[in-house]
Amino acid sequence: MLHRITLNTAVCHGKPCVRDMRWPVEVILDMLGSGMTAEEIISDHPELEKDDILACLQYAKLSLSGQNTKEVV
Repeated sequence: MLHRITLNTAVCHGKPCVRDMRWPVEVILDMLGSGMTAEEIISDHPELEKDDILACLQYAKLSLSGQNTKEVV
């Protein structure tokens, strides 16, 4: 699932993003944190897929656990 999270210095200043699109993980997490459901996010932004949102959550979990996310992305 983490293959959906990319690190590219040419996209969003190298922040972790969804599939090299200009969707930083932190923005997806912010939408979820504001109370939006995955379905609402996808409805508003059809270029995103449910697995993208799940990958963002997995990436955040690994980041908080102290794992080196650069090794898995």
